[in-house]
Amino acid sequence: MIHRAPFGSLERFIGVIIEHTAGRFPLWLTPEQAILLPISDKFVDAAHAACARLAGLGIRASVDERNEKIGRKIRDAEMAKTPFMLILGEKEQADGTLSVREHGQGDGGTMTPEAFAAVVNGRIAEQLGVH
Repeated sequence: MIHRAPFGSLERFIGVIIEHTAGRFPLWLTPEQAILLPISDKFVDAAHAACARLAGLGIRASVDERNEKIGRKIRDAEMAKTPFMLILGEKEQADGTLSVREHGQGDGGTMTPEAFAAVVNGRIAEQLGVH
């Protein structure tokens, strides 16, 4: 018979973490640090390219490809407690930037994927006490 105490301990630990953070995990622990929200279907390919750039910079991100209005996508990402929403439209595609929106904070301006990765990695280092 296999003793399951380590698994029970892990499950309790995860339950305590979820309860303590109310589902809003620290940036270094969250499974998805950012979600790219294309304004319309014609920007989905650019969103995937930006997502690949972010992955190369160590940022865990995904693309919301649903055929929904941008307001709905933002609301759903807020409800999912995704730390950052990166909005991509015509202006951002032309400039090679992303419009950054932080969970619970609102608009954070526009920045390049590299600048965004630097911000995220800086916050992670700050949270972990690594300098």
